[in-house]
Amino acid sequence: MEINDSFRVSTSIDDTWKVLLDIERIAPCLPGAQLQEVEGDEYRGVVKVKVGPITAQYKGAARLAEVDEAARRIVIDAAGRDTRGQGNAKATIVVQMAEDAGGTRVDVDTDLSITGKVAQFGRGVLADVSSKLMGQFVENLERDVLTGEATPTESDAPPKPDAPVAMATGPRQIDSAPAEPVDLFQVAGAPVTKRIVPLGVGLVVLFVIWRILRARGRR
Repeated sequence: MEINDSFRVSTSIDDTWKVLLDIERIAPCLPGAQLQEVEGDEYRGVVKVKVGPITAQYKGAARLAEVDEAARRIVIDAAGRDTRGQGNAKATIVVQMAEDAGGTRVDVDTDLSITGKVAQFGRGVLADVSSKLMGQFVENLERDVLTGEATPTESDAPPKPDAPVAMATGPRQIDSAPAEPVDLFQVAGAPVTKRIVPLGVGLVVLFVIWRILRARGRR
């Protein structure tokens, strides 16, 4: 299914481009997401989603498949699997930026394939959830990243004299706090409830019919 979102930030397109390419820096702004390790252009972690009493955790990776600075276009390939083996998700995400009255407009087009319990909600609900989560992401981004001072990373720090050079082997681990799962009931509200309630009523009716037939069969 295709999901289209867009948002606007007040920073210039040059600054926005640099920020959105800094995956480590913006990862904490993504609801339910936790970045755990980085290897080359691949970023690995988990995304937690809660559906009522059920919590699904997708473990996977995202890779920068295309970075076109001239066109201000980024393509991200992402894939994840439910850690209990009850579903998986795969997405190609195209991010396109354009100048907008001194700020930046960002269009995000997602081609999503998802299986498991989360998929029962369908495109309408998932698109609504995506839009609301995008709004939360932008709020976090502007509050914690775009309006804050840049936090120097290890690569920004000047090298110490006579310090031994460490050879990088394997993925680099990211020390980050566990993410709170995204509660789809809370985020989507009425659209999800309207779909789940009929499903619940239908199951109750089937159960009652089954009990009646079972009782008759014993006579």
